Amino acid sequence: MFSLRQKRDISDKVQAVLRETNHPELPQGEIQFRLHVDGAEPWSWAEIQNNEAVPNAGVNLWNEIQDKPAERKDKP
Repeated sequence: MFSLRQKRDISDKVQAVLRETNHPELPQGEIQFRLHVDGAEPWSWAEIQNNEAVPNAGVNLWNEIQDKPAERKDKP
Protein backbone atom coordinates (compact mmCIF):
# COMPACT_ATOMS: atom_id res chain seq x y z
CA MET A 1 0.00 0.00 0.00
CA PHE A 2 2.01 3.27 -0.65
CA SER A 3 4.92 3.71 -2.99
CA LEU A 4 8.49 3.91 -1.79
CA ARG A 5 8.40 7.70 -2.22
CA GLN A 6 5.21 7.95 -0.16
CA LYS A 7 6.63 5.73 2.60
CA ARG A 8 9.80 7.82 2.80
CA ASP A 9 7.71 11.02 2.89
CA ILE A 10 5.46 9.64 5.66
CA SER A 11 8.55 8.53 7.56
CA ASP A 12 10.09 12.01 7.35
CA LYS A 13 6.86 13.59 8.61
CA VAL A 14 6.48 11.13 11.52
CA GLN A 15 10.13 11.78 12.42
CA ALA A 16 9.44 15.54 12.45
CA VAL A 17 6.29 15.21 14.60
CA LEU A 18 8.14 13.04 17.11
CA ARG A 19 11.08 15.47 17.19
CA GLU A 20 8.71 18.42 17.79
CA THR A 21 7.64 16.88 21.10
CA ASN A 22 11.11 17.64 22.51
CA HIS A 23 10.66 14.59 24.73
CA PRO A 24 13.79 14.07 26.83
CA GLU A 25 13.80 10.29 26.29
CA LEU A 26 14.13 10.56 22.51
CA PRO A 27 17.59 9.95 21.02
CA GLN A 28 19.59 12.81 19.49
CA GLY A 29 19.82 11.14 16.07
CA GLU A 30 17.30 9.20 14.03
CA ILE A 31 14.23 8.12 16.03
CA GLN A 32 13.44 4.43 15.55
CA PHE A 33 9.75 3.71 14.96
CA ARG A 34 7.45 1.28 13.19
CA LEU A 35 3.99 2.31 11.94
CA HIS A 36 1.40 -0.23 10.80
CA VAL A 37 -1.39 1.05 8.53
CA ASP A 38 -4.45 -1.08 7.72
CA GLY A 39 -6.12 -0.43 4.37
CA ALA A 40 -9.79 -0.76 3.47
CA GLU A 41 -9.37 -4.43 2.51
CA PRO A 42 -7.85 -7.24 4.62
CA TRP A 43 -5.03 -7.66 2.07
CA SER A 44 -4.23 -3.94 2.05
CA TRP A 45 -1.68 -2.83 4.65
CA ALA A 46 1.68 -1.11 5.05
CA GLU A 47 4.59 -1.20 7.46
CA ILE A 48 6.47 2.08 7.62
CA GLN A 49 9.73 2.49 9.54
CA ASN A 50 12.16 5.33 10.01
CA ASN A 51 14.16 5.83 6.81
CA GLU A 52 17.53 4.82 8.28
CA ALA A 53 16.07 1.44 9.27
CA VAL A 54 15.32 0.58 5.62
CA PRO A 55 18.17 1.86 3.43
CA ASN A 56 17.43 -0.54 0.54
CA ALA A 57 13.69 -0.97 0.52
CA GLY A 58 12.00 -3.42 -1.81
CA VAL A 59 9.66 -2.02 -4.44
CA ASN A 60 6.16 -3.28 -5.19
CA LEU A 61 5.35 -2.27 -8.78
CA TRP A 62 1.59 -2.11 -8.06
CA ASN A 63 2.16 0.41 -5.26
CA GLU A 64 4.51 2.46 -7.43
CA ILE A 65 1.88 2.68 -10.21
CA GLN A 66 -0.72 3.92 -7.68
CA ASP A 67 1.53 6.86 -6.71
CA LYS A 68 -0.05 9.63 -8.76
CA PRO A 69 0.69 13.29 -8.06
CA ALA A 70 -2.15 15.13 -6.37
CA GLU A 71 -4.20 17.40 -8.57
CA ARG A 72 -3.19 21.02 -8.30
CA LYS A 73 -5.93 23.08 -6.72
CA ASP A 74 -5.06 26.24 -8.67
CA LYS A 75 -5.68 24.59 -12.07
CA PRO A 76 -8.86 25.71 -13.84
